[in-house]
Amino acid sequence: MARPYDLQRAIDFRALFARRQSAEVRPVPGGFLVLNEQYARSHEHNQIHIDGPLDPTSLPEVADAAMAGLAHRRITVHDDRLGLACATAMTLAGYEHAIELVMTHTGPVPVPVPVPVPEPVPGRGEVVEPDLEPGPYGPLWRALADQQRSWMPDADEETVRQLVGRRAARRNGAEDVRFVAVHDEGGDVASWADLYLEPADGIAQIEELATAEHARRRGYADAVLSGALRRASAAGCALRFLVADGEDWPRLWYARRGFTPVGRCHVFARFR
Repeated sequence: MARPYDLQRAIDFRALFARRQSAEVRPVPGGFLVLNEQYARSHEHNQIHIDGPLDPTSLPEVADAAMAGLAHRRITVHDDRLGLACATAMTLAGYEHAIELVMTHTGPVPVPVPVPVPEPVPGRGEVVEPDLEPGPYGPLWRALADQQRSWMPDADEETVRQLVGRRAARRNGAEDVRFVAVHDEGGDVASWADLYLEPADGIAQIEELATAEHARRRGYADAVLSGALRRASAAGCALRFLVADGEDWPRLWYARRGFTPVGRCHVFARFR
């Protein structure tokens, strides 16, 4: 069962994670700006987080002043009511507005069920924790890069490199950061996710669960999600959460697997 204070704990965890993985943190009215020049094309690593009180009409001006040297604007407002109050001013200023759901796992921790593969190969169909090699030669890097190109067909290779490589910065975001994946019968990475663990606080976040196009509808994502949940439970993390697009189908997929929405945050994005 979701508890009333789980949402605030998740918000606090996300804010701390953003600070820890950044190269620079600057205060702004109502929150803070994170910057990381090494991953300049990653909006995740160069954005404003609003986690305190703010005059909603001032947010466009706050963003322009704080992010004047960047080619983009991205602001995450973690309080639902404040985000709704900011929406009019941000839309008038040319921002796109998206709603994200914070969903906590309220179902039972899944038991391990290996993914069936046509020809059993040792290790295939089992959830593993592969290394993220710093280059295009490791299987996880290749899978992430191929998926990024599919999502962003117009992106150049430097953008792809940064968006894959930024996971190195994420390692600093929590006490224990893991990348979990499952391989298909050919040995390629079929599905994967990030797992951020803070055992001392009993919190875990699962992020960026995805499946390669060639491996969809074969149970690989279920295996990865189940493996991540078991690892989080084994680490003593009773609060297990993720963030899902408020309008896209994955939120329904997560709901069928024991995740319950406990709150919303608002993301505003614009290119300068």
